[in-house]
Amino acid sequence: MTDLDQLTQSLARNLKRWRTERGYTLDALAARAGVSRGMIIQIEQARTNPSVGTTVKIADALGVSITTLLDYEQGPQVRIVAPGEAVRMWSTKAGSHTSLLVGGEAPGPFEMWDWRLMPGDESASDPHPPGTVELLHVRAGTLTLVVDGAEHAVAAGASATFEAKVPHGYRNDGEEPVEMTMSVIIPL
Repeated sequence: MTDLDQLTQSLARNLKRWRTERGYTLDALAARAGVSRGMIIQIEQARTNPSVGTTVKIADALGVSITTLLDYEQGPQVRIVAPGEAVRMWSTKAGSHTSLLVGGEAPGPFEMWDWRLMPGDESASDPHPPGTVELLHVRAGTLTLVVDGAEHAVAAGASATFEAKVPHGYRNDGEEPVEMTMSVIIPL
């Protein structure tokens, strides 16, 4: 079984489990997440790999982290994610990518991400639930952080935080790759 197959099967199993545990019908979850009922069915039957945006919407609607939705092993309280085991969630032909490094559930979903944005690339995000906070630290390059239409330059060595209840995105307007670490805290 490939990593992608394992991810697809884990997502299918966990989505159905969390939807059932929350008592949501297919229609109710689709409405809460803003995705089609058909998409939920396809994911639960492991017939599709949804986009990162769709996966985030579903996780938010269920009140769990992406880590929990994708996790294929429910293990001990200490979880070590070895190098190379992080889940690559988004990539472009230019070489940009983002990887979910680790996440947890207490006191609500909490995730840590590794990002690489190549020159000229960008990634946009829909608003998250009110109270969601993103924290980021730029390790290389200069990030253009766009929050509700306002642009903010975040240079290497600098950090930023914002409430992510508005449209936001990350862009590399520079000549070198942007590398950053980002944490997302989602309220219960």
